[in-house]
Amino acid sequence: MKLGYCSITWGGVVGDAGGVTSVKDLFYRTNGPMDKAVQDIAAAGYEGTEMFDGNLAEYAENPDELRGILEGSGLSLVSVYTGANFIYADILPDELHRIHRAAELAATFGAERLVVGGGARRAAGTTDEDYVRLGTALDRVTDIAESFGLSASYHPHLTTIVESPDELERLMGLSRIGFCPDTAHLAAGGCDPAAEIRKYSDRLRHVHLKDFRKDPFQFLPLGEGDLNFPDIIAAIKESGYDSWLMVELDSYDGDPRAAAEISKKYLGTILS
Repeated sequence: MKLGYCSITWGGVVGDAGGVTSVKDLFYRTNGPMDKAVQDIAAAGYEGTEMFDGNLAEYAENPDELRGILEGSGLSLVSVYTGANFIYADILPDELHRIHRAAELAATFGAERLVVGGGARRAAGTTDEDYVRLGTALDRVTDIAESFGLSASYHPHLTTIVESPDELERLMGLSRIGFCPDTAHLAAGGCDPAAEIRKYSDRLRHVHLKDFRKDPFQFLPLGEGDLNFPDIIAAIKESGYDSWLMVELDSYDGDPRAAAEISKKYLGTILS
């Protein structure tokens, strides 16, 4: 398996302000320098990275700049993350327009995978139809990704309608999209990450590794929280998945590179 690291730690996650009034422009973005992130990730010993769609959009008019940053560090852009509400029929065309743009950018910069989160929780409560709409939309996302030669996977996420084991099971029966387990989000939603990986082993297309501590709630570098990563890695291997493992950490109080190094060292002890 090859190891990658997500660029989110270098600035956290923000959304484009224009998306408040124009859904088609609501990209995710890491509010930090991508050249620094790429250099640090490579220096920590990783081979690949994952970026947000909005960060790729910054280089759309000068793609050789980002290509040079990646090539100069010997790092591959493995995957691109995006997301949407997916349950509101009126704005869905604009959301899919943006995801089409994200897939196009991913292909432009040589990524292999499109990772998608989402499924909004309504103020008035989630309906059965919301899951049907989400599943149908994710099939369209899969079609978009495949049209650019990308593999698509769905990332369960806190604050969406796919947090708990029951919610994940409900969605997986309504869409053909691949599965991207995020170990910390699964655990925070009440799932056993290793059990969910084993349950959906035939749908495994991408992996996000992140540690988690329940009390007090915190996402952490690998090995510093409560998750059983030896069992998680065993479940991944049992599935036959033999590809990229992407370490992700939303934020870190110290140096982001130090967090990447902590996780790399810990993973080395398990994988060896």
